[in-house]
Amino acid sequence: MVEPSEPEVLIERRDGLGLITLNRPKAINALNHSMALAITEALRAWVDDHAVRTVVVTGAGVRGLCAGGDIVAIHDDAKSGATTADSATGRFWRDEYVLNALIGRYPKPYVVVMDGIVMGGGVGLSGHGSHRIVTERSTIGMPEVGIGFVPDVGGTYLLARTPGEIGTHVALTTARMNAGDAIAAGFADYFVASEHLPALLETLRSESADIAIAKFATDAPESALAARSDWIDACYRTDTVEEIVARLQADEAPEAQAAAAEILSKSPVALKVALRSLRAARTAPSLEAVLNEEYRVSIASLSSHDLVEGIRAQVIDKDRNPRWSPPTVAEVTDAQVDAYFAELGELELGLVAPEVAQ
Repeated sequence: MVEPSEPEVLIERRDGLGLITLNRPKAINALNHSMALAITEALRAWVDDHAVRTVVVTGAGVRGLCAGGDIVAIHDDAKSGATTADSATGRFWRDEYVLNALIGRYPKPYVVVMDGIVMGGGVGLSGHGSHRIVTERSTIGMPEVGIGFVPDVGGTYLLARTPGEIGTHVALTTARMNAGDAIAAGFADYFVASEHLPALLETLRSESADIAIAKFATDAPESALAARSDWIDACYRTDTVEEIVARLQADEAPEAQAAAAEILSKSPVALKVALRSLRAARTAPSLEAVLNEEYRVSIASLSSHDLVEGIRAQVIDKDRNPRWSPPTVAEVTDAQVDAYFAELGELELGLVAPEVAQ
């Protein structure tokens, strides 16, 4: 763990830059509530600060920008029965999603270096930014259905807007994207070799984001996901998990059959909720609207069996043998899926897109 005296997020204003460094390198900079609040406070302060022309977000250490949220704390809340929007986790998610929306509408260049591991909450900090940089070390994903959860932090907004059905494949299999995949899928914009990152960050002090990045960006590697778009689009272009799995199993491509096996190892209820979320996000009018629905789904997940069991199997006991309930996709009922989308009344997230604000 980071020494108590060392801030978990470093915030600095220097040479025209607002610098945000996630500073929990031993935890691959996993995001917690206090970090989210600190980042939000800084971003809001810099909106009208003429001394800040560009925001730059990086992660300490060499392992990654951000491995996601603190899922052990989420597990502890869920297991203890603290499962409402007023729980510690519910409040964290509320403030985290507010931050995601702020990033998506930020009026100044928001340059984020997605070097190394970028998962879950890390995608929320990066995927909605204006200038998203990946490197040869980048590994990006939304692994939620593997722990009985559902893509959040605006992840369904990004996944639903990928070319074809790449996003559906990534969400349901928890496939990891490399730099080429991330750019092809619309999760990133520029490829910069990691060896050039120090020079890029230095150049940002004297040049605009567009000019500085142009000096170092090169062609991205080929995307394996894009190369597989034929069978991905054909197999995932349907609205039931059962049909997706059947199509994958019947496809001649070994990768398609492997994808079917991956899907069947994930939480059945999370798979069905995730697919419904993705299809709804595809036609949603704004990132804010998607975050509002993701919040309902997240709060419902907090009281589910599969979230506790998934985190237990993957992170607590590490036996990698979750016992899902229901155990198969066929046994998940429409009523069980519907429950995840129930309105929260006074506890709704309630984000409103600026263009429709009153």
